[in-house]
Amino acid sequence: MQPGTPPTVSPFLRTAAAYAWRLLVVGLLVYGLFTVLGRFHEIGVAVFLGLVITALLRPVADLAARVLPRSAAVALTLLGGIALVLGVFALVGEAVAGEWTGLVREFKDGVGRIEHWLERPPFRLDPDALSGVQEKIGQFLSSHRSALLSEAVSGAGQLVAVLTALALGLFSAVFFIHSGDRQWAWFQEQLPASVRDRVGIGGRAAWSTFTGYTHGIVLVAAVNAVLVGLALWILGVPLAVPLALLEFLAAFVPLIGSPIALAIAAVVALAAKGPLIAGIVIALIVVIGQIEGHLLHPLVMSWAVRLHPLVVAISVTAGSIAAGVVGAVVAVPLVSVVWSVRTALRDARG
Repeated sequence: MQPGTPPTVSPFLRTAAAYAWRLLVVGLLVYGLFTVLGRFHEIGVAVFLGLVITALLRPVADLAARVLPRSAAVALTLLGGIALVLGVFALVGEAVAGEWTGLVREFKDGVGRIEHWLERPPFRLDPDALSGVQEKIGQFLSSHRSALLSEAVSGAGQLVAVLTALALGLFSAVFFIHSGDRQWAWFQEQLPASVRDRVGIGGRAAWSTFTGYTHGIVLVAAVNAVLVGLALWILGVPLAVPLALLEFLAAFVPLIGSPIALAIAAVVALAAKGPLIAGIVIALIVVIGQIEGHLLHPLVMSWAVRLHPLVVAISVTAGSIAAGVVGAVVAVPLVSVVWSVRTALRDARG
């Protein structure tokens, strides 16, 4: 290299550096947004829930409005959605109540089977180390009764907060579904004329991405729940319906939600049916993970914005650090919306 000549950088290093700073910016953006939203998380959760309900039910309300007045169509659509959700929870409650007696008996037998299994090769655990587990659990509960009571009271307070956010979300959804387009037009009119077009472009891109992602993730969750429910029912694992519902809810957290839900199903299968059925359920985790990762999620991202899996992982992690489970659920659609707005504005300038 001649004196005074600037050092050359390999193309690989340039590419790696370009991707690295973009990923860092995405991660910092997600963390910053959720840090701000974390201070007003009840309102943020309620508005987000209202937008999700709107994305799901607005097409149904528009269809019903062709034969009914707009207000009646909105009311009928919301009441039908609420009835559907309550019906699902009633079905789950009935399934748990109907299987409870047999489930308790199977779990008692299953704990004994697990203890004998751990005493045999390859684990060879000391039987004395496994004896008296129920007694130790009872002693723990007795000695920590006050702490558990305070946790229960705290949980009741959190339940009130959840119900409040749910009520506010439904209240917001009523107005979003009924006249969301007029509300958005009014908001644009309050802005300076020089930025109205850009805000309109960004808003249309954001809503299109959000609705696409919402419809897609609900489809992924429903397919996962049906596959899990059928597999557990065929294998004779108890609580197949509640575990399928758990899988449906967990699928809203990309990458990590479904494996956690299926791991819980594997524990239930181990206690109730033994290691063989539990091993089949673990194999089911792998199969459903492949279907979700290579078929369903690419379909979802094609409806919204195709994000790199590393960006999804960073977004979920940053969201969970900043706002817990809610942050993990909201992170990916938020990043998708931000990226789609950025792309739409860039294309409009070009």
